[in-house]
Amino acid sequence: MSEVEPQAVTGAGAAASGDQQPPATPEPAPFSLGDTPLARELSEITRRRQALAAEVLPLPPKTRVLTVANQKGGVGKTTTTVNLAAALARSGARVLVIDLDPQGNASTALGIEHRSETVSVYEVIINDEPVANVVQKSPDFDTLFCVPATIHLAGAEIELVSMVAREQRLRTAVEKFLTESEQPFHYVFIDCPPSLGLLTINAFVAAQEVLIPIQCEYYALEGLSQLLTNIKLIERHLNPVLTVSTILLTMFDARTNLANQVAQDVRDHFPDQVLATLIPRSVRISEAPSYGQTVISYDTNSPGSLSYLEAAAEIARRGAPQ
Repeated sequence: MSEVEPQAVTGAGAAASGDQQPPATPEPAPFSLGDTPLARELSEITRRRQALAAEVLPLPPKTRVLTVANQKGGVGKTTTTVNLAAALARSGARVLVIDLDPQGNASTALGIEHRSETVSVYEVIINDEPVANVVQKSPDFDTLFCVPATIHLAGAEIELVSMVAREQRLRTAVEKFLTESEQPFHYVFIDCPPSLGLLTINAFVAAQEVLIPIQCEYYALEGLSQLLTNIKLIERHLNPVLTVSTILLTMFDARTNLANQVAQDVRDHFPDQVLATLIPRSVRISEAPSYGQTVISYDTNSPGSLSYLEAAAEIARRGAPQ
């Protein structure tokens, strides 16, 4: 008797035999951000942008003059000056930036001409040139203006030593300009060099408020007590209305315990002056000056730009100290 080879059962026969087919491979689901960290970050950025767009910032009844100072270099003084100024100008305020740093970085960031032959703040302080002849409009915003700095300012410290009323020269020039200006300015920001020389003293004497940027790093608080002591001395002897109104935490990296600890320490020491807004470390903030722009105009919707817009809104809402 011959053997019968088994036949493969296929098609309808397979169904009739009751054999099970292997399950079909499911189609991959379409990619979705869902509740991922990136999705949450994008949602938060959208929320912040919408909140800023919905808010109308109050304008101060009289000009607020703020000197941005810190004796420690590299803490973000110039970056803070130009971006807060741009943020307030974007909201409709008329803003003047006075670049008092011989490096002229604020002038660069605002797209202002400041070659060595440019008439600048040096001529204002040393040669009594009217501010109106020196001021330039920033190409970024129609209500943003700048008094540029040139390399000549580096020698101003020595020239000021022998001059009459050497600590008052910037204040005299600025007050005259603000009085004679056809349209009122709401804010004046003075960007200082990272040292306590006669230029910085001129800036303190010309202002009513001091804004101190503090980097969220280990050395942040070193030298701060000395800066506050110097401000007290200037308040006592040269400018009785001067006050530290604002402290802004910059270069914040939320991933590090150190940054969070420094931020908390500063808030504990200066609860009334520290803004709630933190300025993060940001590539966009660093890139913007190389294009002759502030981050506000360079990339308005970046986290760094939104942070400066929020800080400016806080400053506007707080108003000048009484």
